[in-house]
Amino acid sequence: MVRGKIEMKKIENATSRQVTFSKRRNGLLKKAYELSVLCDAQISLIIFSQRGRLYEFSSSDMQKTIERYRKYTKDHETSNHDSQIYLQELKQEASHMITKIDHLEFHKRKLLGQEIAFCSLEELQEIDSQLQKSLGKVRERKAQLFKEQVEKLKAKEKQLLEENVKLHRKNVIEPWRGSSDRQQEKYKVIDLNLEVETDLFIGLPKRNC
Repeated sequence: MVRGKIEMKKIENATSRQVTFSKRRNGLLKKAYELSVLCDAQISLIIFSQRGRLYEFSSSDMQKTIERYRKYTKDHETSNHDSQIYLQELKQEASHMITKIDHLEFHKRKLLGQEIAFCSLEELQEIDSQLQKSLGKVRERKAQLFKEQVEKLKAKEKQLLEENVKLHRKNVIEPWRGSSDRQQEKYKVIDLNLEVETDLFIGLPKRNC
């Protein structure tokens, strides 16, 4: 016969309630024993009936299990307390950072010329001084970058000139090597003409003493 689904509510009939308690108590104690044996678990089970009668089961010493439970809950509560303190510190730090960011944003708007209608003369002078310092740093950095760029261009120019000289020499030497004997003789004559020294002298003749 199929068992019907039991509604989860208090059994009003005292006799039925006592019978159900006895059956389920024994089943619960049996399951606790089986779990402790099969899984090598430390289990302690305490049951008080409606009349105040105690039923218990423990796979080991009941008192040691209770002490272990109390220690665990105490450590867990301490851990939770530490976590709450840490969380509170994070909230305070976040609030401080938000305030600091708002202050920086307000100062930034002042440097941009916004919200300065109610600034005093001293505040305006301070803003002007900060802008002058910032402008000086910007110009200094700009000059440095410009100088670096000029140096790079000069180095590039030098490299191109050297490559141009090498290319010119290559164009002069290679045709000479690959030319005919007649052309080589022509090149030699040109070289000799370039190296000829004459005794021609322009000016008054030297007098013999």
